[in-house]
Amino acid sequence: MTESTLGIRLKELRSNINKTQEQVAKNLGISRAAYSHIENGRNEPDNSTLAKIADMFGVTVDYLLGRTNDKHEEVLAAAHLDKDLKDMTPEQRKAVYDFIEFQKKRIDREEDGHKE
Repeated sequence: MTESTLGIRLKELRSNINKTQEQVAKNLGISRAAYSHIENGRNEPDNSTLAKIADMFGVTVDYLLGRTNDKHEEVLAAAHLDKDLKDMTPEQRKAVYDFIEFQKKRIDREEDGHKE
């Protein structure tokens, strides 16, 4: 039986953070055996567990499933945005950039408020 992309990536991600299957399973709220079956391709996780795994490792579900090699949403979002921007008029692009700047400033203000 060949290893699944999911299993290969789970092993790699777990190894990168120096965790045992037991530790990862505990964080996910499942048994070590259940996690081992997922990692070894014997079982597939349900959607809820798959989302928890992605959140725990800080990657996207698409990355875990092998639909992309980009681990983080920001990279995927940037790629989509770049494609979309190319199809826009200069005025539309300016509006998008203005909105991004507005959001960055809003987030900075919120973060500064939490530091006080």
